[in-house]
Amino acid sequence: MHDMAEPAALAALAANKQGKFWEYHDKLFAEEKITRSSLGRIAQEINLELKRFQKDMDSQELRQQVKNDITEANKLGVTGTPTIFVNGRKLKQRSLKGFQDLIDQELRKSK
Repeated sequence: MHDMAEPAALAALAANKQGKFWEYHDKLFAEEKITRSSLGRIAQEINLELKRFQKDMDSQELRQQVKNDITEANKLGVTGTPTIFVNGRKLKQRSLKGFQDLIDQELRKSK
């Protein structure tokens, strides 16, 4: 995780509180470098109510949600994004062949 991972997660969740998670998400991932100021700038660009956005970012509720997500990710072996699972199995070989092999294995199990 990078220094801005938690603030970025909180910002995206705060945007979600105003129904604009995906708009925020897309702009956030388009950033070359995420900074504290870019989090607020993106909120302005998508017309979030800024006082509410900041209040939600600082809320204990969202902080706990991020903490719970990190705990769950650690339990599942998630070390970054994206992490891909097929039928609950973590993809280790991130190539077309790796995808196909894992999918084929899972399909054979279901027969």
